[in-house]
Order: sequence, then structure tokens, then C-alpha cells
Amino acid sequence: MSVFAGRFAGRAAIVTGGASGLGLAVAERIVAEGGRVSLWDMSDALDAACARLGAHAVRVDVSDEDAVDAAATASEAALGRVDILVCSAGITGPTVPVHEFGFEGWRRTLSINLDGVFLCNRAVVPLMLAGGYGRIVNVSSVAGKEGNPNASAYSASKAGVIGFTKSLGKELAGAGIIVNALTPATFESPILAQLPPEQVAYMRGKIPMGRLGEVAESAAMVCFMASEECSFTTAATFDTSGGRTTY
Repeated sequence: MSVFAGRFAGRAAIVTGGASGLGLAVAERIVAEGGRVSLWDMSDALDAACARLGAHAVRVDVSDEDAVDAAATASEAALGRVDILVCSAGITGPTVPVHEFGFEGWRRTLSINLDGVFLCNRAVVPLMLAGGYGRIVNVSSVAGKEGNPNASAYSASKAGVIGFTKSLGKELAGAGIIVNALTPATFESPILAQLPPEQVAYMRGKIPMGRLGEVAESAAMVCFMASEECSFTTAATFDTSGGRTTY
């Protein structure tokens, strides 16, 4: 049992990318700590994850404007309210030099990683405004601060998530809605399967602690950010980088 049992009692959360990796780990903690969740994902693992957690499931492409709006409506209807949004859905995109980067791969990466965050935030904010309370966590990356070579679209998209989060956090600072971003270094996750081994080795080598992060470490930080305990920090970034982040 979580040491924070009851921390999310009465709270309802939407978690994108919730069928695996960080999204699933966050959803597991929210449920263990008394909350209810709606998982958004396109993965075949979605139904099994929801069955195990007793969660509401929405199969949705976060880059599809109409689908996201419909998903927000469905989640609110199923949960009765939406207090928390965790945007964890994302892809790495192609891992190639810029001069070899196809525009289709660039657009797809930006569409999911940045447009998807915008669409999900935009759809959920009115629900939070109506309730006078909200916690939004947008998952960015240390790559959004420092950039990774051969990952231009990913780095640009994650930098965009930081800028968007800072803007929205300031917009909503007086409305009871806290908006922050997580900027993790590389951690053990299914998304690593999208990368060549040499890219993973490069990113591990940049971490002063000398190891990749663990998903539970980032999930713990996200759950603090998504809780009532995070009450006076907004439009900010929280790092789980093993010492890599320099600002």
C-alpha cells in the first residue's frame, strides 16, 4: 500500500499514454492512493491495463482534435469530474541528422508530442475551470532543455511543451489550476525500443549518476505535482535527471 494512501481520495484523473510506461505507473499510484482514472491510449495493452486498475478506457489519438474533445467529454461523463490531467503520450520520432530528416517524420513527432499536449490541455481546462480546481502535468524531457543530437523533432517538441506549460500556468495561476512540466532524463520505458542502442548509450552517458532513471522515480514526482500538496508552484519544470539538467 502506498505511504500516501488517500492522497487522491475523491479525485478523478485523465492520463494519456496510460497503457504502459510512465503513464501506467502514474495511474497505478493514483488508484492506489484513492483516485479514479481514465486512461487514454492507442495501445493494444489499454484494455488489460484498465481491467487491472478498474479504470475507464478511451482509445484516442491525441493528435486528432475531434477525438480529443470527444474523449474529454466521455471521461467527464464516466468519472463525474476531471481534477487531474497527466499528458504522458509521446513518441521519439526518427533518430537521424537534420539533413536526412523527412518532413513527414518531423510533423508526426510534433503532432503527437506538442499538438497532442495542446489539444488535451485545451479540452480539459474548461472542465477544471468549472470546478475551480485542477492539476495538469505535461511530460516534457531534458532533451527539451538541452537538445539531443539526431533527435531534432523530439527535442523541439519537448522544448515546446515547456514553453506551452509556462504560458498556460501563468494564464491559470489565479484560477486554482496548477500547471507544471516534468523534464526527466532517459528512464527505463517501452519507448526506448524506438531508439537505436547507440542513442540510448549516448543519453545514459550524459547522466552524472551513471544510470538510467526508473519509471517509479518519475511517477513519484508526477504524483506530487498532481496532488494538492503542489499548491504554490506553477508554470515550472520538475527534473528527474540524475544530475544531468543544468538549469
